[in-house]
Amino acid sequence: MTTEIPPTVGVLLAGGLARRMGGGDKPMRTIGGRTILERVIARLKPQCDGLILNANGEPLRFSAFGLTVVADDVPGYPGPLAGILAALDWTATNRPGIKWVLSAAGDCPFLPRDLVARLHAARAADNAQLAVAASGEQSHPVIGLWRVALRDELRQALVVEDIRKIDRWTARYPLATVTWPMEPLDPFFNANTVEDIAEAERLAALDERSAQ
Repeated sequence: MTTEIPPTVGVLLAGGLARRMGGGDKPMRTIGGRTILERVIARLKPQCDGLILNANGEPLRFSAFGLTVVADDVPGYPGPLAGILAALDWTATNRPGIKWVLSAAGDCPFLPRDLVARLHAARAADNAQLAVAASGEQSHPVIGLWRVALRDELRQALVVEDIRKIDRWTARYPLATVTWPMEPLDPFFNANTVEDIAEAERLAALDERSAQ
């Protein structure tokens, strides 16, 4: 990482229930001979000062990936904000010198290689507390940059105020939004359904060609 980018822990959010795929772990599905999670790790590892995985249930199912698995500590599967909170708490305890966490969906295999750099640049330029990614006309609040110091405020919002939507929470703070182009492919394409896996196979070939 360059000196201009603050040290940043990355958390891969894989705590969802994958109902649209009939259950199971979406990041474990295979695209082009590699799991989606392998692809996400390969994109983010060079950009972050360590990666952790947010997932609920038996952590040993992810043991082959060599990542620390951190479960939600807010009951009831309240959604990605709980995974972000778990990552902020883990970072505060285990990496106390790090002030920033990047979150990314564990089912987005084509994440930008400049994700962390651009989010930090926009946050600094806008003097924002948080930064999120977008492509086209769509914001992707699950993919964002979070200040560790806000973890107590996030816990209050989740546990006491029962806030579940990321947009509702981020609206309280100065927020930077960074938009990526959707050509040659949307870098935030996510595999939500069985049909998406087939489309991801096509995009993976396109992505490999564009990187050459």
